[in-house]
Amino acid sequence: MRIGISCYSTFGGSGVVATEVGKALAARGHEVHLLSPSVPPRLLGFEDRVLFHEVSATPYPLFEAEPFSIALASKMADVASNYGLDIMHAHYAIPHASAALLARMATDGKLKIVTTLHGTDITVVGADPSYLPMVKLAIRASDAVSAVSEYLRDETYRTFQVDRPIAVIPNFIAPFTGQRPDCRSWLAPCGASILVHISNFRPVKRVLDVMKIFEKVLAQHPTRLVMVGDGPDRAEAEAYARQKGFSDAVRFTGKQLDIDTVLACSDVFLLPSATESFGLAALEAMAHQVPVIASRVGGLPEVVRHGVDGYLEPMGDTDAMANDALTLLRDRNLRKTMGAAAQERALTTFAEGPVIDQYEALYEQALAKPKTTVDLSAGSR
Repeated sequence: MRIGISCYSTFGGSGVVATEVGKALAARGHEVHLLSPSVPPRLLGFEDRVLFHEVSATPYPLFEAEPFSIALASKMADVASNYGLDIMHAHYAIPHASAALLARMATDGKLKIVTTLHGTDITVVGADPSYLPMVKLAIRASDAVSAVSEYLRDETYRTFQVDRPIAVIPNFIAPFTGQRPDCRSWLAPCGASILVHISNFRPVKRVLDVMKIFEKVLAQHPTRLVMVGDGPDRAEAEAYARQKGFSDAVRFTGKQLDIDTVLACSDVFLLPSATESFGLAALEAMAHQVPVIASRVGGLPEVVRHGVDGYLEPMGDTDAMANDALTLLRDRNLRKTMGAAAQERALTTFAEGPVIDQYEALYEQALAKPKTTVDLSAGSR
Protein backbone atom coordinates (compact mmCIF):
# COMPACT_ATOMS: atom_id res chain seq x y z
CA MET A 1 0.00 0.00 0.00
CA ARG A 2 0.95 3.63 -0.48
CA ILE A 3 -0.01 5.44 2.70
CA GLY A 4 0.01 9.09 3.65
CA ILE A 5 0.25 9.89 7.35
CA SER A 6 -0.60 13.39 8.56
CA CYS A 7 0.36 14.51 12.05
CA TYR A 8 1.77 17.28 14.19
CA SER A 9 5.54 17.23 14.73
CA THR A 10 5.19 16.97 18.50
CA PHE A 11 7.47 15.33 21.06
CA GLY A 12 4.65 13.32 22.60
CA GLY A 13 1.31 11.69 21.99
CA SER A 14 -0.05 11.75 18.47
CA GLY A 15 3.18 12.84 16.79
CA VAL A 16 5.12 9.98 18.33
CA VAL A 17 2.46 7.38 17.56
CA ALA A 18 1.94 8.55 13.97
CA THR A 19 5.67 8.47 13.24
CA GLU A 20 6.19 5.06 14.82
CA VAL A 21 3.20 3.68 12.90
CA GLY A 22 4.73 4.99 9.68
CA LYS A 23 8.14 3.48 10.41
CA ALA A 24 6.61 0.12 11.32
CA LEU A 25 4.50 0.08 8.14
CA ALA A 26 7.57 0.92 6.04
CA ALA A 27 9.43 -1.98 7.67
CA ARG A 28 6.62 -4.24 6.40
CA GLY A 29 7.14 -3.05 2.83
CA HIS A 30 4.53 -0.28 2.55
CA GLU A 31 5.43 3.09 1.05
CA VAL A 32 4.83 5.79 3.66
CA HIS A 33 4.56 9.55 3.16
CA LEU A 34 4.66 11.65 6.35
CA LEU A 35 3.08 15.11 6.15
CA SER A 36 3.83 17.54 8.99
CA PRO A 37 4.84 21.18 9.62
CA SER A 38 8.38 20.01 10.44
CA VAL A 39 10.29 16.75 10.74
CA PRO A 40 8.76 14.73 13.62
CA PRO A 41 11.30 14.12 16.42
CA ARG A 42 10.95 10.34 16.09
CA LEU A 43 11.87 10.45 12.39
CA LEU A 44 15.60 10.31 13.01
CA GLY A 45 18.02 9.53 10.20
CA PHE A 46 17.19 7.98 6.85
CA GLU A 47 14.28 5.54 6.82
CA ASP A 48 13.77 3.23 3.84
CA ARG A 49 10.33 3.66 2.20
CA VAL A 50 9.55 6.73 4.33
CA LEU A 51 9.27 10.09 2.58
CA PHE A 52 8.73 13.35 4.45
CA HIS A 53 6.66 16.25 3.07
CA GLU A 54 6.80 19.59 4.89
CA VAL A 55 3.52 21.48 5.18
CA SER A 56 3.97 25.24 5.24
CA ALA A 57 1.37 27.97 4.90
CA THR A 58 2.41 30.98 2.83
CA PRO A 59 1.69 34.26 4.67
CA TYR A 60 -0.77 36.51 2.89
CA PRO A 61 -1.78 40.01 4.07
CA LEU A 62 -5.50 39.27 3.72
CA PHE A 63 -5.37 36.46 6.29
CA GLU A 64 -5.21 37.28 9.99
CA ALA A 65 -3.49 33.93 10.56
CA GLU A 66 -1.65 31.52 8.32
CA PRO A 67 -4.22 29.19 6.65
CA PHE A 68 -2.59 25.92 7.79
CA SER A 69 -5.66 23.78 7.14
CA ILE A 70 -5.83 24.86 3.49
CA ALA A 71 -2.08 24.40 3.07
CA LEU A 72 -2.37 20.92 4.59
CA ALA A 73 -5.28 19.96 2.30
CA SER A 74 -3.38 21.24 -0.72
CA LYS A 75 -0.24 19.30 0.23
CA MET A 76 -2.32 16.16 0.80
CA ALA A 77 -3.93 16.48 -2.63
CA ASP A 78 -0.55 17.07 -4.26
CA VAL A 79 1.11 14.06 -2.61
CA ALA A 80 -1.92 11.82 -3.19
CA SER A 81 -1.98 12.65 -6.90
CA ASN A 82 1.74 12.55 -7.60
CA TYR A 83 2.52 9.42 -5.61
CA GLY A 84 -0.73 7.52 -6.15
CA LEU A 85 -1.65 7.20 -2.49
CA ASP A 86 -4.23 4.61 -1.51
CA ILE A 87 -4.89 5.95 1.98
CA MET A 88 -4.48 9.17 3.95
CA HIS A 89 -4.18 8.37 7.65
CA ALA A 90 -5.09 11.50 9.61
CA HIS A 91 -3.96 11.68 13.23
CA TYR A 92 -6.49 14.11 14.75
CA ALA A 93 -9.95 14.90 13.47
CA ILE A 94 -9.16 18.56 12.90
CA PRO A 95 -7.41 19.88 11.01
CA HIS A 96 -5.98 16.63 9.62
CA ALA A 97 -9.10 14.61 8.81
CA SER A 98 -11.06 17.66 7.66
CA ALA A 99 -8.13 18.61 5.41
CA ALA A 100 -8.07 15.06 4.04
CA LEU A 101 -11.74 15.42 3.07
CA LEU A 102 -10.86 18.51 1.04
CA ALA A 103 -7.92 16.69 -0.54
CA ARG A 104 -10.21 13.84 -1.60
CA MET A 105 -12.63 16.31 -3.16
CA ALA A 106 -9.73 18.04 -4.95
CA THR A 107 -8.52 14.79 -6.52
CA ASP A 108 -10.48 11.93 -8.08
CA GLY A 109 -12.47 11.02 -4.97
CA LYS A 110 -10.76 7.63 -4.64
CA LEU A 111 -8.45 8.52 -1.75
CA LYS A 112 -9.46 6.58 1.35
CA ILE A 113 -9.35 8.41 4.66
CA VAL A 114 -8.55 6.72 7.96
CA THR A 115 -8.81 8.92 11.05
CA THR A 116 -7.25 8.20 14.43
CA LEU A 117 -8.65 10.14 17.38
CA HIS A 118 -6.07 10.90 20.06
CA GLY A 119 -7.84 12.95 22.71
CA THR A 120 -7.92 16.72 22.68
CA ASP A 121 -9.42 16.69 19.18
CA ILE A 122 -12.47 15.18 20.90
CA THR A 123 -12.40 16.18 24.57
CA VAL A 124 -11.25 19.80 24.19
CA VAL A 125 -11.19 21.16 20.65
CA GLY A 126 -13.95 18.98 19.28
CA ALA A 127 -16.30 19.68 22.15
CA ASP A 128 -16.05 23.42 21.47
CA PRO A 129 -19.38 24.35 19.81
CA SER A 130 -17.57 26.38 17.16
CA TYR A 131 -15.68 23.29 15.94
CA LEU A 132 -18.21 20.56 16.68
CA PRO A 133 -19.87 20.45 13.21
CA MET A 134 -16.52 20.02 11.42
CA VAL A 135 -15.28 17.35 13.81
CA LYS A 136 -18.55 15.48 13.40
CA LEU A 137 -18.26 15.71 9.61
CA ALA A 138 -14.66 14.46 9.70
CA ILE A 139 -15.66 11.44 11.78
CA ARG A 140 -18.74 10.60 9.71
CA ALA A 141 -17.08 11.04 6.30
CA SER A 142 -13.89 9.08 7.05
CA ASP A 143 -13.74 5.59 5.57
CA ALA A 144 -12.54 4.17 8.88
CA VAL A 145 -12.03 5.63 12.35
CA SER A 146 -10.05 4.47 15.36
CA ALA A 147 -9.56 5.76 18.90
CA VAL A 148 -6.59 5.07 21.17
CA SER A 149 -8.72 3.86 24.11
CA GLU A 150 -12.18 2.64 25.01
CA TYR A 151 -12.59 5.79 27.08
CA LEU A 152 -11.98 8.02 24.05
CA ARG A 153 -14.26 5.93 21.84
CA ASP A 154 -17.07 6.26 24.38
CA GLU A 155 -16.44 10.01 24.77
CA THR A 156 -16.67 10.38 21.00
CA TYR A 157 -20.04 8.64 20.88
CA ARG A 158 -21.28 10.68 23.82
CA THR A 159 -20.10 14.06 22.50
CA PHE A 160 -20.90 13.71 18.82
CA GLN A 161 -23.70 11.14 18.72
CA VAL A 162 -22.18 9.60 15.58
CA ASP A 163 -23.64 6.39 14.23
CA ARG A 164 -20.62 4.55 12.90
CA PRO A 165 -18.12 1.95 14.15
CA ILE A 166 -14.99 3.25 15.85
CA ALA A 167 -12.21 0.72 16.35
CA VAL A 168 -10.12 0.85 19.52
CA ILE A 169 -6.45 0.53 18.57
CA PRO A 170 -4.21 1.39 21.51
CA ASN A 171 -0.89 3.16 21.45
CA PHE A 172 2.11 0.87 21.51
CA ILE A 173 5.75 0.54 22.40
CA ALA A 174 8.27 0.37 19.59
CA PRO A 175 11.00 -2.20 20.29
CA PHE A 176 14.22 -0.82 21.75
CA THR A 177 17.57 -2.54 21.97
CA GLY A 178 20.92 -1.97 23.57
CA GLN A 179 22.07 -0.80 26.95
CA ARG A 180 21.37 2.74 28.08
CA PRO A 181 24.09 4.72 29.87
CA ASP A 182 23.70 4.92 33.63
CA CYS A 183 22.78 8.51 34.42
CA ARG A 184 22.05 7.98 38.12
CA SER A 185 25.51 9.18 39.09
CA TRP A 186 24.76 12.72 37.91
CA LEU A 187 20.97 12.83 38.32
CA ALA A 188 21.26 11.70 41.94
CA PRO A 189 24.93 11.91 42.95
CA CYS A 190 24.00 11.42 46.60
CA GLY A 191 22.51 8.01 45.88
CA ALA A 192 18.96 9.32 46.29
CA SER A 193 15.90 7.82 44.64
CA ILE A 194 14.69 9.32 41.37
CA LEU A 195 11.15 10.39 40.48
CA VAL A 196 10.44 11.44 36.90
CA HIS A 197 7.69 13.30 35.07
CA ILE A 198 7.48 13.71 31.27
CA SER A 199 4.90 15.92 29.57
CA ASN A 200 4.20 19.09 27.59
CA PHE A 201 3.73 21.02 30.87
CA ARG A 202 0.23 22.17 29.96
CA PRO A 203 -2.51 22.72 32.58
CA VAL A 204 -4.06 19.30 31.93
CA LYS A 205 -0.81 17.65 33.11
CA ARG A 206 -1.04 19.34 36.55
CA VAL A 207 2.72 19.82 36.93
CA LEU A 208 2.19 21.75 40.17
CA ASP A 209 0.75 18.53 41.61
CA VAL A 210 4.01 16.82 40.60
CA MET A 211 5.92 19.42 42.62
CA LYS A 212 3.62 19.00 45.64
CA ILE A 213 3.97 15.22 45.53
CA PHE A 214 7.73 15.52 45.38
CA GLU A 215 7.78 18.05 48.23
CA LYS A 216 5.97 15.56 50.48
CA VAL A 217 8.23 12.68 49.45
CA LEU A 218 11.44 14.69 49.87
CA ALA A 219 10.47 15.56 53.44
CA GLN A 220 10.65 11.85 54.34
CA HIS A 221 13.02 10.22 51.86
CA PRO A 222 16.19 11.33 49.99
CA THR A 223 14.88 11.84 46.46
CA ARG A 224 15.55 13.77 43.27
CA LEU A 225 12.94 14.85 40.70
CA VAL A 226 13.57 14.95 36.95
CA MET A 227 11.12 17.06 34.94
CA VAL A 228 11.36 16.29 31.21
CA GLY A 229 9.59 18.55 28.72
CA ASP A 230 8.54 22.14 28.40
CA GLY A 231 5.41 24.22 28.16
CA PRO A 232 3.37 27.04 29.69
CA ASP A 233 3.36 25.72 33.28
CA ARG A 234 7.10 25.16 33.57
CA ALA A 235 7.78 28.64 34.97
CA GLU A 236 5.18 28.17 37.72
CA ALA A 237 6.68 24.80 38.66
CA GLU A 238 10.19 26.24 38.81
CA ALA A 239 8.98 29.17 40.90
CA TYR A 240 7.24 26.80 43.34
CA ALA A 241 10.45 24.79 43.82
CA ARG A 242 12.44 27.95 44.51
CA GLN A 243 9.78 29.33 46.87
CA LYS A 244 9.66 26.09 48.86
CA GLY A 245 13.45 25.77 48.98
CA PHE A 246 13.98 22.50 47.12
CA SER A 247 14.97 23.72 43.65
CA ASP A 248 18.43 22.11 44.03
CA ALA A 249 16.70 18.71 44.16
CA VAL A 250 14.83 19.21 40.87
CA ARG A 251 16.30 19.03 37.38
CA PHE A 252 14.31 20.62 34.56
CA THR A 253 15.76 19.09 31.40
CA GLY A 254 13.56 20.73 28.77
CA LYS A 255 12.47 18.71 25.73
CA GLN A 256 14.50 15.54 25.22
CA LEU A 257 14.64 13.09 22.35
CA ASP A 258 16.30 10.35 24.41
CA ILE A 259 13.73 9.72 27.10
CA ASP A 260 14.74 6.04 27.21
CA THR A 261 17.96 6.94 28.99
CA VAL A 262 16.10 9.00 31.60
CA LEU A 263 13.53 6.27 32.22
CA ALA A 264 16.17 3.56 32.41
CA CYS A 265 17.60 5.13 35.58
CA SER A 266 14.32 6.21 37.21
CA ASP A 267 12.53 4.60 40.13
CA VAL A 268 8.95 5.93 39.89
CA PHE A 269 7.03 7.80 37.19
CA LEU A 270 4.49 10.49 38.16
CA LEU A 271 1.50 11.38 35.96
CA PRO A 272 -1.16 13.22 38.05
CA SER A 273 -3.03 14.50 34.97
CA ALA A 274 -6.53 15.93 34.93
CA THR A 275 -7.27 13.60 32.04
CA GLU A 276 -5.43 11.31 29.64
CA SER A 277 -7.00 9.68 26.62
CA PHE A 278 -4.38 6.93 26.84
CA GLY A 279 -1.18 7.86 28.67
CA LEU A 280 1.68 7.05 26.29
CA ALA A 281 4.30 8.46 28.67
CA ALA A 282 3.10 6.05 31.36
CA LEU A 283 3.39 3.13 28.94
CA GLU A 284 6.93 4.15 28.01
CA ALA A 285 7.86 4.22 31.70
CA MET A 286 6.32 0.79 32.21
CA ALA A 287 8.41 -0.60 29.34
CA HIS A 288 11.50 0.38 31.34
CA GLN A 289 10.28 -1.37 34.52
CA VAL A 290 9.30 1.91 36.16
CA PRO A 291 6.09 1.72 38.25
CA VAL A 292 3.59 4.48 37.52
CA ILE A 293 1.65 6.65 39.96
CA ALA A 294 -1.16 8.39 38.10
CA SER A 295 -4.64 9.84 38.34
CA ARG A 296 -7.54 7.45 37.90
CA VAL A 297 -8.86 9.34 34.87
CA GLY A 298 -9.62 8.82 31.18
CA GLY A 299 -7.84 5.91 29.54
CA LEU A 300 -5.16 5.47 32.22
CA PRO A 301 -6.97 2.57 33.96
CA GLU A 302 -6.77 0.73 30.61
CA VAL A 303 -2.98 1.00 30.77
CA VAL A 304 -1.99 0.93 34.45
CA ARG A 305 -3.38 -1.77 36.75
CA HIS A 306 -3.74 -0.41 40.29
CA GLY A 307 -1.56 -2.36 42.71
CA VAL A 308 0.07 -4.35 39.89
CA ASP A 309 1.94 -1.94 37.60
CA GLY A 310 1.70 1.04 39.93
CA TYR A 311 -1.02 3.04 41.65
CA LEU A 312 -4.05 5.03 40.49
CA GLU A 313 -5.45 7.70 42.78
CA PRO A 314 -8.19 10.34 42.53
CA MET A 315 -7.12 13.35 40.52
CA GLY A 316 -5.62 16.00 42.80
CA ASP A 317 -4.98 13.66 45.76
CA THR A 318 -1.31 14.52 46.17
CA ASP A 319 -1.21 13.02 49.68
CA ALA A 320 -2.20 9.56 48.40
CA MET A 321 0.24 9.80 45.49
CA ALA A 322 3.07 10.86 47.78
CA ASN A 323 2.32 7.94 50.12
CA ASP A 324 2.35 5.56 47.14
CA ALA A 325 5.71 6.92 46.05
CA LEU A 326 7.16 6.51 49.53
CA THR A 327 5.87 2.93 49.68
CA LEU A 328 7.64 2.08 46.43
CA LEU A 329 10.87 3.92 47.20
CA ARG A 330 11.22 2.32 50.64
CA ASP A 331 10.48 -1.23 49.43
CA ARG A 332 12.94 -2.20 46.70
CA ASN A 333 11.45 -5.67 46.25
CA LEU A 334 7.95 -4.28 45.76
CA ARG A 335 9.30 -1.74 43.29
CA LYS A 336 11.08 -4.46 41.31
CA THR A 337 8.01 -6.71 41.31
CA MET A 338 5.74 -3.94 40.08
CA GLY A 339 8.35 -2.84 37.54
CA ALA A 340 8.64 -6.34 36.12
CA ALA A 341 4.84 -6.64 35.85
CA ALA A 342 4.66 -3.24 34.19
CA GLN A 343 7.30 -4.14 31.62
CA GLU A 344 5.67 -7.47 30.81
CA ARG A 345 2.34 -5.74 30.22
CA ALA A 346 3.87 -2.99 28.09
CA LEU A 347 5.82 -5.34 25.86
CA THR A 348 3.00 -7.87 25.37
CA THR A 349 -0.40 -6.19 25.65
CA PHE A 350 0.89 -3.05 23.92
CA ALA A 351 3.49 -4.59 21.62
CA GLU A 352 4.10 -3.00 18.23
CA GLY A 353 3.37 -6.03 16.05
CA PRO A 354 -0.26 -6.73 17.03
CA VAL A 355 -1.12 -3.01 16.94
CA ILE A 356 0.26 -2.59 13.42
CA ASP A 357 -1.71 -5.69 12.44
CA GLN A 358 -4.85 -3.85 13.56
CA TYR A 359 -3.96 -0.75 11.54
CA GLU A 360 -3.35 -2.84 8.43
CA ALA A 361 -6.73 -4.50 8.91
CA LEU A 362 -8.35 -1.08 9.28
CA TYR A 363 -6.71 0.05 6.02
CA GLU A 364 -8.01 -3.04 4.22
CA GLN A 365 -11.47 -2.30 5.57
CA ALA A 366 -11.27 1.26 4.25
CA LEU A 367 -10.01 0.13 0.85
CA ALA A 368 -12.91 -2.30 0.53
CA LYS A 369 -15.45 0.52 0.74
CA PRO A 370 -16.88 1.92 -2.52
CA LYS A 371 -15.79 5.32 -3.81
CA THR A 372 -16.98 7.96 -1.36
CA THR A 373 -19.16 10.92 -2.16
CA VAL A 374 -18.87 13.41 0.67
CA ASP A 375 -22.21 14.46 2.16
CA LEU A 376 -21.61 18.05 3.21
CA SER A 377 -24.71 18.00 5.42
CA ALA A 378 -23.34 15.17 7.57
CA GLY A 379 -21.80 17.51 10.11
CA SER A 380 -25.18 18.90 11.13
CA ARG A 381 -26.93 15.62 11.77
